[in-house]
Amino acid sequence: MLYYLFEYLDKTMDVPGTGVFQYITFRSALALMLSLLLSTIYGKRIINFLRKQQVGETVRELGLAGQNEKAGTPTMGGLIIIFATLVPVLLFARLHNIYIVLLIVTTLWMGTIGFVDDYIKIFKKDKQGLKGIFKVIGQVGLGIIVGAVLYFNPAVTVRTDTGRTDVFRTATNTAVVLPAPIEEKSTATTIPFVKNNEFDYAELLAWTGEGYEKWAWLIFIPVVIFIITAVSNGANLTDGIDGLAAGTSAVSVLALGIFTFVSGNIIFSNYLNIMYIPNSGEMTVFISAFVGALIGFLWYNSYPASVFMGDTGSLTIGGIIAVLAIAVRKELLIPLLCGIFLVENFSVVLQVSYFKYTKKRFGEGRRIFLMSPLHHHYQKKGYHESKIVTRFWIVAIMLAILSIVTLKLR
Repeated sequence: MLYYLFEYLDKTMDVPGTGVFQYITFRSALALMLSLLLSTIYGKRIINFLRKQQVGETVRELGLAGQNEKAGTPTMGGLIIIFATLVPVLLFARLHNIYIVLLIVTTLWMGTIGFVDDYIKIFKKDKQGLKGIFKVIGQVGLGIIVGAVLYFNPAVTVRTDTGRTDVFRTATNTAVVLPAPIEEKSTATTIPFVKNNEFDYAELLAWTGEGYEKWAWLIFIPVVIFIITAVSNGANLTDGIDGLAAGTSAVSVLALGIFTFVSGNIIFSNYLNIMYIPNSGEMTVFISAFVGALIGFLWYNSYPASVFMGDTGSLTIGGIIAVLAIAVRKELLIPLLCGIFLVENFSVVLQVSYFKYTKKRFGEGRRIFLMSPLHHHYQKKGYHESKIVTRFWIVAIMLAILSIVTLKLR
C-alpha cells in the first residue's frame, strides 16, 4: 500500500526522495527489517495469547530424550510467520503483480489448512488432526489454482531472443546493449547442470502431432500439483525438533531470493545466460519479508522452544517454497535446494515400505532407521537435538550454495 502512496507522491507531486520506492532492493530491505521487528516484538504477544488459550502441544510417547518436557508448549506459532510476512508485503509490494497475488493466496490457503489441522488436534483433542485425504485435497486444490494461473494468465511470460537489440541505461547512465526481450507464454523450465538448460514440458506431448503446445497444461498442472504436495509435506515432516524446519527453510528461501532477483532483472539474466522472467523480481520483496519472519520466529523456536510452528507454519512454508521455485522456473532444482525436506520425506517412505515388506515376508516388521523421520533417528542414537539442528543447517547451507552455483556451473 505504501508503494502506491509513494508512487503517487513521486509522479503527481514530485516529492523529493519518494522515487526510491520504485527500487525492489529498497523495498526488500524495508520488508526484511519490518518482518524481523514484527516477528520478534509481536511474536511474544502472540505466544502469550496462545498460552492463555491453552493452545499447548500434545506430546506422543516416542521415547526421546527431553520430549516430555515439551508438553504444553504453545503451538500454532505459524501464525507469527504468516503475520510477519503478510504485513510487510501488503505495505511494500506491488499488489497488482500476479506473482505476489499467487504467493499471498498460497500463504492464506496453506495457512488455513494447517490451522484447521492444529485446531482439531488441540481443541477437539484428536491427535490425528485433519484427515490426510482432506489435506491432500487442499494441496491439490492449490496446485490447480497455481498451475492454471501460471499457464493461462497473460502476465506470466518468459523471454525469447530474436536477434533484435535494445539499449538500456544503467544507474551511471552507461549504455548497455542487450537482446530485446520478446515476452511469450511458455512452459519452459530450467534443468540444472546442463549447458543448454531449458526444457519445455510441452515437448512431452510432441508425439501427438501438430498443435501439441496447446495441450501442455495437461502436463504442467499435474507437475505443479505434485511439487506443491511433496514440498509442503516435506516441510511438515521436517518440523520435528526445535528450530529445524524454520532454519533450513530460511536458507532455502534466501537462495530462491537470489534466483528470483537475477531472473527478474534483464541485465543480470542476460549476463548469466538464464531465463528472463518479466515482473518476477517483485517476488524478492515477498521473499525478504518471509526470510525475516522465519528468522524472527527462530528467536522463540530455537532450543528450548517457547513455541512450535505447528502445521499452520510447516504447511505454509512448504507451499510457499514450492510456488516460488515453480514461478522462477527452478522446480527441478528442488531435490538439491530442499535436500533436507527430500531426505526427511524419503526416510519415512523407506521406513514404512520396508516395514510392510518385511512384515509380509518374514511375519514381523523390520526397520531401516531407529525411528523416522531422519532427525528422530539421530535423536535415538543419542545426539542432542541442538547438535542435530545445527548440522542439518550446515548441510542446508551447503546445498543452497551448490544450487546457486548452478547459475554458472553447466
